This record gives sequence, structure tokens and C-alpha cells, in this order.
Amino acid sequence: LLQSGPNAYSHEILGVLGELALTMEKLPSWAAPQAVKKNLLTMRDEAYIGYEPLGVVLVIGAWNYPFVLVMQPLIGAIAAGNAVVVKPSEVSENTARLVAELLRLWEGLTMEKACPLLPSPRRITWGKYMNCGQTCIAPDYILCDPSIQSKVVENIKATLKEFYGEDVKSSPDYGKIVNQRHFKRILGLLEGQKIAYGGETDEASCFIAPTILTDVSPESKVMEEEIFGPVLPIVTVRSVDEAIEFINLREKPLALYVFSNKKQLIRRVIAETSSGGMTANDVIMHSVVPALPFGGVGHSGMGAYHGRFSFETFSHRRACLIKDLRWEVLNKLRYPPGSTEKMNL
Repeated sequence: LLQSGPNAYSHEILGVLGELALTMEKLPSWAAPQAVKKNLLTMRDEAYIGYEPLGVVLVIGAWNYPFVLVMQPLIGAIAAGNAVVVKPSEVSENTARLVAELLRLWEGLTMEKACPLLPSPRRITWGKYMNCGQTCIAPDYILCDPSIQSKVVENIKATLKEFYGEDVKSSPDYGKIVNQRHFKRILGLLEGQKIAYGGETDEASCFIAPTILTDVSPESKVMEEEIFGPVLPIVTVRSVDEAIEFINLREKPLALYVFSNKKQLIRRVIAETSSGGMTANDVIMHSVVPALPFGGVGHSGMGAYHGRFSFETFSHRRACLIKDLRWEVLNKLRYPPGSTEKMNL
């Protein structure tokens, strides 16, 4: 993916180190039995939820972040006491070899779209074009009023030059498409589209310049699948109602982003849409908060991980009740014969 050292560290390694530190610190409290509220018949007893391993967990890595997307769920699965089978992405061969080497070292040791109003160009540009757009929660498209479409384009263009310079291809902070198959897939999405900026490509190096599409039809091919590349379509809508309807007519996304200085509007979008996660007035950042679960809903995935949520995802929550052999007088309430007095209690 041609990531620079600082980018690789911040995108891949930092999250793993943070996940590991958090899990080591919090695991005793996560694994502790969770006391639950008791009723009259069990008030003298011990009732709790205990966590036990699911058994064997399969972790399948992805090539866009081939290290962190293997190691974070692996940490949670091991913390929960599971045996883990790891299948790194075959596309990222070097990272797969590194993961295999690291796991061998551990043998024998016990021990995780839309912005209706007022888009913020720097935050959107960073999240969309980081890792050459190959981020599962990168903004897939922008929804905005027709009156501000040209301003949105100009702001993002200026930000791209600020981030990557005049020659983006030579920037150490801009990557490449993972292989030629995905390169050609993304090129196919550009067919028939109005390119407002970018569009330059080089098949030999799998390079696609940051690209902005305008006046995009909701029925076009580029809107029918996850882009997973540096192509940003802009679809115009004339109201928040129309934006919400647009989102809800599609499969539930992994992430949703809304930009507004009105908290009431933000809360409305949250209440009237569904997504795996969401961030208001920024993109991607909900995924870096260890106390928040990271995962999808419906079409975008099931379950969640990160921090405690990794431990819970890879554990079976076992209902446990240990009865007290005394206080048999309370048990008489459930024994026959029945009576009106017992029912009233």
C-alpha cells in the first residue's frame, strides 16, 4: 500500500498497542462475575453472569489495514480465553508473513455516510483519502445542497493540495491501490461520471489520484457498491428530509457522518437513521475511542469489538445462580399447594 513509516505506525501499530494496554489493564474487571438484581425468591442467593470462552474463533484479516484488523480482534479473542485461528489477507503477503512470524513467537505462552450540511473539508478529505481511500469507514459519498456543491469541491481541492502537494503521486503520505484487480474495478466506477477533480491514473503503479465526482445520479454504478478507493461522489439533496430518506433507502452503512452546528439536527439524523457507528462533525474518529464498540448493523456486519466489547463478543455470557440451602421458608412460596395468599405475595 506504499504507506510511509509515520502513517503505518499511526494507522496500524498505535491502535494495536493501545488495545493491548487497555485489555491488560481492564481484563480482571471485565472477566469478573457480573452481579445481577435478584427477586424475592432469590434474595438470599447468589446470582451473576459469568463469562466463558466461545471455544475456537476464526479471525479473517483484511488487506486495507492488514495488521491492526488482525491483531485487535485477536487480542480480544485471546483475552476471553479462546483458541484462535488467524487467516491474514493473502493480498498483503508481507504483513501475512510478519503475523505468522509473530504468532510463532507467542506459541506456548499463556496469557474493529453522509454529511447533509456544512461539510468540513479538512476532516472529510483526511478520512476519505487516507490509505488511498481503502478504509472501510471512509466517507463513501457526500450529500449536500446543490447551492454549495461547487464550494465543497473547491474546499476539498484546496485541502488535497495542502495535504499532498501539487504532485500527489510523489507524496509519501498518499498510497496506492492494493493490486490491479481493484485498480480496474475502481476505474470501472468512473465510467460515465462527471469528474470535477482528479481522475489521473497509472496502471503500472496502481495509482489513482484523489478524485471528486459531481452531479452523481443515485442510480449510477458508483453508488451501488462500496468504493474502497480515492473516489468521492457528491449527490445533491434539497433538504435534511431528503438526505435522511436517501440514507434509509439503502442498506445500513458501517458508519454515518453528519456535519452541522445544530445539535438538534444532529440528534434528529441519529434518531431517524441506522448505522454501525456515527460521528458528528468529523469522520472515522468514533472508531478510535476504546470505550465505544466498533462494528456494523444488518448488511454492514454483525457484532462489535474494541476494548471490553472484544472480550464480550468472544465470550459466552453464562447465567449462574447458586442457591442457599437455608431459608426454605421462602421456597414454600413456589411449592404446591397454591393459594391466594401466595399469589398476593
